[in-house]
Amino acid sequence: MSIQEIENEIVEEFEYFGEDWEAKYEHLIDLGKALPLINPALKTEERIIKGCQSQVWLNAEQKDGNIVFTADSDAIITKGMIALMVRVLSEQKAEDIIKADLDFINKIGLKEHLSPTRANGLLSMIHQMKKEALKRI
Repeated sequence: MSIQEIENEIVEEFEYFGEDWEAKYEHLIDLGKALPLINPALKTEERIIKGCQSQVWLNAEQKDGNIVFTADSDAIITKGMIALMVRVLSEQKAEDIIKADLDFINKIGLKEHLSPTRANGLLSMIHQMKKEALKRI
């Protein structure tokens, strides 16, 4: 599935909740809970995303020409945010990750409903994932 197709799928999921942001946050939390566990050995200082208020670990590996991301966070909303980003960008080609505009974030209204520190953390996640893709071109 392409990045755009995954983004469209996420927009549809969040549209289901209408303007109910409590339900949208619950969905985000559920996505975080469903995030596959990262190997504890990968929770190292080098893998912590700088700029996040919470601790977020991100691992990137190249497999069959695509980048596979695994991640974890010690905060439940942040874990949901990184789960969304992993869902969209994992198993994609490095070039596609770098070019992705990730407009689904604005379409679902996430950025405007995050605290400034969480919004900065989300930008840091995106920056780090694109940086990992850039290393693999």
